[in-house]
Amino acid sequence: MERLELNNNQLNGSIPSEVGLLYRLRTLTLSNNQLTGLIPSEVGLLLDMERFELYNNQLSGSIPSE
Repeated sequence: MERLELNNNQLNGSIPSEVGLLYRLRTLTLSNNQLTGLIPSEVGLLLDMERFELYNNQLSGSIPSE
């Protein structure tokens, strides 16, 4: 999977650490939901990431790097 776009879906809870297993992911958009908690460090494993959108959520912390 190269794209996962889940904007505007009223998602809540945290981003699961398993997102780091989607190693071919280039686009991950989770904006305009109700996500909370820290951005998982496993996001830093997504080396091919080109677009990563999280705005309009209640997330904290910084975007992890590799």
